[in-house]
Amino acid sequence: MFWFLLLAMVVVVAAVTLAVVGGGKSAILQDVAPEQLTDPLPATRPVGRADVEALRLPVAARGYRMTDVDEALGRLGAELAERDARIAELESALAGAQAVRAGRPDFLKEHQDGVQEPWQAQEQPPSGAPRPDEEDGR
Repeated sequence: MFWFLLLAMVVVVAAVTLAVVGGGKSAILQDVAPEQLTDPLPATRPVGRADVEALRLPVAARGYRMTDVDEALGRLGAELAERDARIAELESALAGAQAVRAGRPDFLKEHQDGVQEPWQAQEQPPSGAPRPDEEDGR
């Protein structure tokens, strides 16, 4: 029984070796096209959370393809830097507006002096009509 299993194993190894090496002029093994990133991050609009969650990087022999990972991380880094700059710009503008407002202590008083509520508005008589407080000359 031992000799039979040993002979079967030698036959299987020989068949696999001949299949891999091939019989001469035919190609040994076909080169497999490398896996490419099929759905990259959108270039025409800002990257959103759904884009990052849907991102699937292709696997290579030693892990992930470094070029695809570098491109994705570079794009995300640029987007985050742009957003951080915009946030800093808006916070600076807000701080400046608050400083101007805080520098004028009478801001609320000036604002309230010029505004009359609708019930406080005085009715103006039409032009040419006598005012009720004027006497008609008697």
